[in-house]
Amino acid sequence: MTVPAPDLARLLSGNRAALARAITLVESKRADHRAAARELLDAALPHAGKAVRVGITGVPGVGKSTTIDALGAALTARGHKVAVLAVDPSSSRTGGSILGDKTRMARLAVDPNAFIRPSPSSGTLGGVAAKTRETMILCEAAGFDVVLVETVGVGQSETAVADLTDFFLVLMLPGAGDELQGIKKGILELADMIAVNKADGEEGMRRAMAAAAEYRAALHILTPASATWSPPVTTISGLAGQGLDTLWEAILDHRRKLTATGEIAAKRREQDVKWMWALVHERLHQRLTGSAEVRKTTAEAERRVAAGERSPAAGADLIAELIGL
Repeated sequence: MTVPAPDLARLLSGNRAALARAITLVESKRADHRAAARELLDAALPHAGKAVRVGITGVPGVGKSTTIDALGAALTARGHKVAVLAVDPSSSRTGGSILGDKTRMARLAVDPNAFIRPSPSSGTLGGVAAKTRETMILCEAAGFDVVLVETVGVGQSETAVADLTDFFLVLMLPGAGDELQGIKKGILELADMIAVNKADGEEGMRRAMAAAAEYRAALHILTPASATWSPPVTTISGLAGQGLDTLWEAILDHRRKLTATGEIAAKRREQDVKWMWALVHERLHQRLTGSAEVRKTTAEAERRVAAGERSPAAGADLIAELIGL
């Protein structure tokens, strides 16, 4: 794959083609592209960091894309520039995105002040693409002051998106019953806000209000992650665009309060350290897959473990020894 080198000046001016090329470059797995991507990110980093970073999650069918489309359109109407990093589940055959979020955000897809980048999750835990952090930096350098990260929301660890963003919004369905309790507990501990979606019509509003009351009761027994902020619970309708102003004001209120206490800055420093270790893990994986000798040994280890000729621990020791661990 040939990736044209992005022009930093054009990227910083907000040129969409330059931004798209830059993201393609950082997503590339070629060694020469990775080196160029590191240089570009180092140059872009001083121009990033000022955006409101919001992670949005929820189970499939909760209306994430519809809500993001409505919220994003409302924000661009206010003069904001909105980047949406929509992380799709990946095809196990091609590695490409399956859902095509861009096709489900009709207003933002044609909005000159919005930028949507669907990326395959490639099996990454939490439904966050491997290069979401880098993509976020590039979008901020290009002048986008709101970054919305939509995750797959299929019950995987949501810590990944919480470690990327300043504000973690969880969308819930009204009247979902007890079948989702397994993921609710973990999500409630991470959430900065819970929004019960699909409060449409009289019956929808009644069910959403009842669900919201249950979540408020659940939050009362949990210790908030910050002494400065108690996660609110609200009802919205992404389809009708109702409640989104209240939702956005809560995000801004959270930002004001936690910026004043220094918690946003501290959180971002912690996230940078985690980003560093994620890159270390990525490079270790590249060493496992980038060498023909290592691939041959790995395949042989897999064969012998599968045949019962070697224990999994012994197979791991063999591979680790080969790459110097």
